[in-house]
Amino acid sequence: MRTVIQRVTHASVTIDGACTASIGLGLLVLVGCENADNEEDIQWLCNKIVNLRVFDDAEGVMNRSVKDVEGEILVVSQFTLWASYKKGNRPSYLRAGSHEVTIPLYERFCAHLGELLGRPVQTGRFGADMKVELLNDGPVTICMDTKNRE
Repeated sequence: MRTVIQRVTHASVTIDGACTASIGLGLLVLVGCENADNEEDIQWLCNKIVNLRVFDDAEGVMNRSVKDVEGEILVVSQFTLWASYKKGNRPSYLRAGSHEVTIPLYERFCAHLGELLGRPVQTGRFGADMKVELLNDGPVTICMDTKNRE
């Protein structure tokens, strides 16, 4: 699984002109799955995300997690994180997982992330044409890939 995690003051998803999800202070998580991803990837990644210390403490040092600041999380499926750009100028998405594999992974990822956070996460809609709006705070943007844990 690959993610782009952004610390935000607010973020939202609009589908067909209607806002379907929004959060205040928290994390916007773009997540892409491949067919090789599994439950172990979900567990590791969710634990990292909810405990990632990217929010400022009283001294202005990034020392607090989204749980510590009682922040929210918005998760958006993003198959383009698996883009291969090495050959030519049109990205290839061959490594992006099939819907049969990735939809259950995405749903379990969102559910487990909500369990660890202590409340449900907001989500986009898998496969939809989404407009994502955010105010990146910092900016703080971190990429994580479960296949590069070390």
